[in-house]
Amino acid sequence: MERIAITEAATKVLEQLKAKHGDLIFHQSGGCCDGSAPMVFEKGDMYLDESDILLGALNGVNFYMNQDQFEYWKHTHLTVDVTEGRGASFSLEIPLGLRFLIHSRLLTKEEEAFFNV
Repeated sequence: MERIAITEAATKVLEQLKAKHGDLIFHQSGGCCDGSAPMVFEKGDMYLDESDILLGALNGVNFYMNQDQFEYWKHTHLTVDVTEGRGASFSLEIPLGLRFLIHSRLLTKEEEAFFNV
């Protein structure tokens, strides 16, 4: 079972970014500038520490969230998608006129048991 997934449309954008920028990471922002949004950075451009939780990998790109924010999201399954429009972030897809976003749903009872939530 996985906590995170990605749509086909978002996968295409992610692959385009990987081809241009190399190794990447996702980090779910806490909402400073653009609300709570998934942001993608070149690996090493975002400082991660022990408070960042690895939720999984999407097409070889690790997806992190700060543990404080995870407390609010721990009962949800997240799906990364993409939409037209410019976000107000430093995420690599912004120059393409696109922005990543999250769709969420509550975990099923089976998923909650699996993840010990």
